[in-house]
Formats: sequence, structure tokens, C-alpha cells
Amino acid sequence: MHVVGEPSFRESVDLMFNRATALMDMGPGLKQKIQVCNSTYTVRFGVRLRGKIETFTGYRSVHSEHMEPVKGGIRYALSVNQDEVEALAALMTYKCALVETPFGGSKGGLCIDPRAWEPHELEAITRRFAYELIKRDLIHPAQNVPAPDMGTGEREMAWIVDQYRRMNTSDINASACVTGKPPHAGGIQGRVEATGRGVQYALQEFFRHEEDKAAAKLSGGLDGKKIIVQGLGNVGYHAAKFLSEEDGAKITAVIEYNGAIIDDTGIDIEDLKQWILKTGSIKDYPKGSYVADGAPVLEKECDILIPAAMEGVINLGNAARIQANLIIEAANGPVTFGADEILRRKGVVIIPDMYANAGGVTVSYFEWVKNLSHIRFGRMQRRAEEARHVLLVNELEKLSADKGLGWTMSPNFKEKYLRGAGELELVRSGLDDTMRTAYQAMREVWHGRGDVEDLRVAAYIVSISRVAATYQSKGL
Repeated sequence: MHVVGEPSFRESVDLMFNRATALMDMGPGLKQKIQVCNSTYTVRFGVRLRGKIETFTGYRSVHSEHMEPVKGGIRYALSVNQDEVEALAALMTYKCALVETPFGGSKGGLCIDPRAWEPHELEAITRRFAYELIKRDLIHPAQNVPAPDMGTGEREMAWIVDQYRRMNTSDINASACVTGKPPHAGGIQGRVEATGRGVQYALQEFFRHEEDKAAAKLSGGLDGKKIIVQGLGNVGYHAAKFLSEEDGAKITAVIEYNGAIIDDTGIDIEDLKQWILKTGSIKDYPKGSYVADGAPVLEKECDILIPAAMEGVINLGNAARIQANLIIEAANGPVTFGADEILRRKGVVIIPDMYANAGGVTVSYFEWVKNLSHIRFGRMQRRAEEARHVLLVNELEKLSADKGLGWTMSPNFKEKYLRGAGELELVRSGLDDTMRTAYQAMREVWHGRGDVEDLRVAAYIVSISRVAATYQSKGL
């Protein structure tokens, strides 16, 4: 979505980069080296489908190889173009640096409407696209590791990893050539929910800091906060589900491409999701009121707004009417550069995409490590951990009985305490730790320097400094 009179998504990323580097002590040469996109490969390939040859255009862009492999999703959408892919690759570089995953930034895209093709046709298209990238090392466990993005998921990643294996039969680390695979094909527990879960952890961390809540004119915890979610895809669904079911927040509106559901008492996200899966649309959902035009619902009064779909949905055309106190960018680039200026002047706090949706790449990192180590997390230590806990609990119970103290443990305590951490618990723990640490690095810059007025610039400063340090250590 591009509104006349404001920069494109790619220009927005560059302008935000420039806002940050203007506040940094960095030579123009190094600044340019970090900013430019290293390379973009464009491929046009044919696949015989429905009796004729169809030609598709795909991209794989490598923004920065200051660390390898480079990392970034592959999206399937008709809107895919070189500029968008390069902007997303740049965001990946900064995102990986911010959450301290040892990757450079990359991104891929195929200009296609995935809904227009049958699964077997999509498989043929995906395998051919993967073949074109694999033979140029643009999919490779040590050089370039894609992941799912808009329009792709576990299924596509399974096809890609199988294609890589067929072409590299003796590569023991073949599973690590992509992340976001199904668990039975070398994936990791918690990857599908990871980006949405990261949004939840980011908000929990924000709400731990009184100073930050005050900046957003909010108080208390997440319990009872009114949230509007735009986009109920993988990220929006998981974020909304966890925030409402686990943190007590109220989802007062859900906006989709074909309308919105509004219910000020709170929407049951799981129920709505099942309705969408059953009927294919949020239309006619019996609980809550449906409006055909979802765009104005972004401007409805709420505490927190979660744009979780496309870039540019909050722009010069609607920014002045946004009523949320806090915006968390679950999508990439949902707030344009022009809108960012307006919202900052209004005093709206924005938790930037670079940080807010980094849960996906963080858990992808865990999956990649798992694939390289060839063992699932928790396999070695889980039962030893449980045995130690059992010893402690038994000793306490024995002590209570011997001394006649009459101690009893609260219900569920024993069960919860005695359970050793499996892969899912360890993944969530690692993700929570990552989101907390990255947020603290950002807020240190936000509050610690007098010249940084928002979290976005703080995020860019933290990540660009880390990329610069890597280049300097290479002798650049």
C-alpha cells in the first residue's frame, strides 16, 4: 500500500536508517557499506502447469554478509518486487543484530498468488524456485537460510529442504538449509507461534517499566487493556490469542482484508479463528458486529494497536486519526515514515517492527542450532532435572512428616515444579530472554541519551552499532 506524497517502504527504511546514523559517530564510508544492499538475484523460470508453460519471477536479496549465513523469509505474494525484497532484507540485518542472532540479513520473494494454485502445482513451483536458488548457494546451511513469510509456511519449507537434499545428497547438515520446517522434518517446537509469542513477550517487557508505560499514557498491567489487531494470519492470531487468554487483555476488534469484527466486551480469538477456517471469512461471524470496511476500525479508540499484516497500513492518510496510545508493529513496516512523524508528535509510543516481530528469527536461530547439533533441546538433561526436583520435594515432605509440621504444597505446585523443561519450554524461555534483553538494550539508548526520542531510532542505533563493530573487527 503506497500513499501518494510519501516515501515507499524501501525509502522509509533508508530514511529511518539516516535518522539514526545522524546521531551516531560513524564515517560516511562505513555508513554506506552498512546501508547498501550487497546483491539481489532475480530469477525467471518456467513450470509446465495446466497444459502450458507458466513463467514466474522470484528474488533473493542479500543485504549484509557481516555474518554468515544470511537469514530471511521467502514470501509468496503478487505485490512482491525488488524494492520491497531489498527493504525487507535490510530490516533483517538490523533485526538479527538487535536480538543477537549470528546472521546477516536476506529476503526472498516469489511474485505469485498462492491461493490461485492447487497444492501439487505450488509444490512444483516451489521446487523449481528452490532449485534455481540452491544451485547458486542462495539456499545453503552455511550461507543463506530462508524461512517462511507471508504466503508460505511449514509445507513450503519441507518441499525446499527435500529439494536441497536431492541436490546435496551427502550434506549432513541439509536440514539446516531452511528454518520453519514441520517438527517431523527437522523443525522445532514453538516455531509456528514464535513471532506472535515474541509480540506477547515484547509487550510484557514494555509493561514492566513504569517510565515507558507513562510515556504511552498507560498504567497497570496488560489485564483489561483494549487491543485492536489488524490481520489474523499466523502472527496476529497467535499474538491476540496469547494476550487475551494468558494476559487478560481484551481484543475489541479484529480487522481482516474483507472487513472487521468489533466487540467491546472482547472477542474470543480461538472461536473467531475456527469460524474463519470453517467459512473462509470473518463475514457473518455471529458474535460481535461485522463491518465491511475494515480500514476505519484502525482509528477506533483502544490502548494498544497491533498491525500484523501488510506494510504501510498506517500512513499519511490516517495517522492523525489513530487513537491508540501504543502501537506494536507485528508486521514489517506497517507505519510509514510520514505516519511515524505524525504519531510521534501526538505522543504515541511505537514498539518498532525490527524488535517486535523478531520472535520468528530468534526461534529460527534455535531451529538452525538444533539442526546443526542433530539433537533436540532437552533430550540430555530433562529427566536429570526432574530427578533432582523429586529429591528436593521428597526431602521437604519427609522433613514435614518427621517434625510434625503439617506442611502441604499448594495444588499443582508439585506437578509444575517436578516437570523438567522439554523443547517447547526451552524455546519459550530462550525467546523470552531474547525479547527482554533486546528491549533493555533499546530502552537504555532511548532513556540514556538526550537526543533519542523514540524506540525506533534507539533500535536502529543499537543494531547499526553492532553491525559496525562486526565490520571493524574484520578490518573494514
